[in-house]
Amino acid sequence: MSASKLDAVYRSILLTKFFTKGWGKPENLRRLFEFRKVVSNRDECFKLVERDYPVTITKEQNLTDCRLLEGYFLTPLERYLPGIVPEIAQKAHFQILLPVHWPDPRCKPVCLHLAGTGDHFFWRRRNLMVKPLLKEAGVGGIILENPFYGLRKPTDQVRSSLHNVSDIFVMGGCLILESLVLFHWCERNGLGPLGVTGLSMGGHMASLAATNWPKPLVLVPCLSWSTASAVFLQGVMSHSINWDLLEDQYMSDGVYREKLSKMVTIVDEAFLAGKKFARTYTQTMENTAAMKPQTNTDDIIDSLKFNVGAKKMDITYKENAKTNAQIVDNKQTVDNKIDLPHSVKSVVDVEDEIIKEELRKLLCDNKISQILYNKLTSNKHFELEPQDIEFINKLDDGKLKVFLLKYQSVSDNISNEKLPLDGNNNKTVKITPAIENSNSVNQNKESSNENKALVTPDEKISTSLIKKERKSWNVSELTSDLWVNLPFMKSGKKIDIGKIHWRDREALQFMRGIMDECTHLSNFSVPFDTSLIIAVCAKHDAYVPREDVGTLEEIWPGAEVRYVDAGHVSAYILHQSLFRSCIKEAFERSKLRWRDGKHVD
Repeated sequence: MSASKLDAVYRSILLTKFFTKGWGKPENLRRLFEFRKVVSNRDECFKLVERDYPVTITKEQNLTDCRLLEGYFLTPLERYLPGIVPEIAQKAHFQILLPVHWPDPRCKPVCLHLAGTGDHFFWRRRNLMVKPLLKEAGVGGIILENPFYGLRKPTDQVRSSLHNVSDIFVMGGCLILESLVLFHWCERNGLGPLGVTGLSMGGHMASLAATNWPKPLVLVPCLSWSTASAVFLQGVMSHSINWDLLEDQYMSDGVYREKLSKMVTIVDEAFLAGKKFARTYTQTMENTAAMKPQTNTDDIIDSLKFNVGAKKMDITYKENAKTNAQIVDNKQTVDNKIDLPHSVKSVVDVEDEIIKEELRKLLCDNKISQILYNKLTSNKHFELEPQDIEFINKLDDGKLKVFLLKYQSVSDNISNEKLPLDGNNNKTVKITPAIENSNSVNQNKESSNENKALVTPDEKISTSLIKKERKSWNVSELTSDLWVNLPFMKSGKKIDIGKIHWRDREALQFMRGIMDECTHLSNFSVPFDTSLIIAVCAKHDAYVPREDVGTLEEIWPGAEVRYVDAGHVSAYILHQSLFRSCIKEAFERSKLRWRDGKHVD
């Protein structure tokens, strides 16, 4: 589905930047990760907020068309995670609009409205959603001020620019518990049935809040999806983040890499890996059908899905003698573990035979010796003697490209002086074949990034020419590298989020992991009654991409998802009436089972 160009243009003209101070304190992230395990369990989370939690009403006023109340209470999160909520955000402010006269005194529906990104104070939700619902359907509304917004915004915060990544998790933790406080208050005051809704970020926060109420609850999340990770890593919002700053902090503080990364899991990776491998190997088998008989394609795909499905992406910090700190990619893990069918291995067999055939031709033409041929066609470590190097230097340019790039040097302590070709020097070069038999499919693909022995056409082989490159360089590449590295050509931007995938950088993988850990709906309880859920999404939403993440229907069986043919911005501007109609419809479903102040089965 194509993404809305309006979304991209609108986001590009906004000045708001996110996470301008980095990840946040590692200790705060650790506490939030631990607390997530509590609030993700409905039974445990519900116990955190008592039924009579103190709420203070500061204003009560009867207007011509409604009854207005204002009040506040202290956020319960401060009780359980002291010091993690900024002092100014600890007081949760809210506004309530109720009908002067209820159409049905036995049924008093009230909906909690949570704020989207940039929705400060009460006026926007009051005029666009609450008052129209009050007038059209007699549904009362509660407007809760988000932490870090409006009356709860830290004085040094500019607009909606959250300082730290951890702030978004503090906001979510606050809203989950604060919603329980307001639901309890409604029940104490004889209001119900209850519901919760929100647009964009507010829709996702509403989804999280709904997971912890142990009774039927209307839920209408608009313009949101199953996780916030895609929003910040794939959507247009990703361009408003200083990724260089986040990467620098991540790489400089070992706590992020060695401890925090072990506490999070990328949720959707295993499922996506299964789909990718099934598709890739189906194409591979079709392309090699003429070479060898194949086993049943369906059996192969099922085998691949079975092996991949049980795996989740491991983003924990790894280190060994040969490589610096790195994240283990799920694709590598799958490649290392899966025993591929013979029909898939045949592709590698063919490539191996081609290389050996080229070497046989060189042997027949007396361009290499029998001893050198035996070394090159073996699957064992070997040494190049001076006479072997002499043979190689006599090869023409084309053969050099075919031959040398298939082998990698594993010598870490060879000097940079050239080897003489007169046989008087006893130095040797240790070589390991990079392409072996069909079992090499199961080897780690990252090994191909290690040292390659490269030789230019006009030079003799020397240890000084060993480079850490996959391919040989040429003049255009050399001059290009020189040009872009001139001081006046450098942009100073290391990560261009529009040109790389989140799997390509360790810091981006960490962002995906922590976002999934704290916001992915599959990490939380399923709402008590999914038949009361109507989600509204934009088909061309560039803010909230839906590709490569789990769907709401899969996570919440029984939930209904509706789509509007628009982007994120245009849906927000043009389809407010549709959002309200879905809220009214969901409350009508709830009213059918509402008797004597409670839901009945």
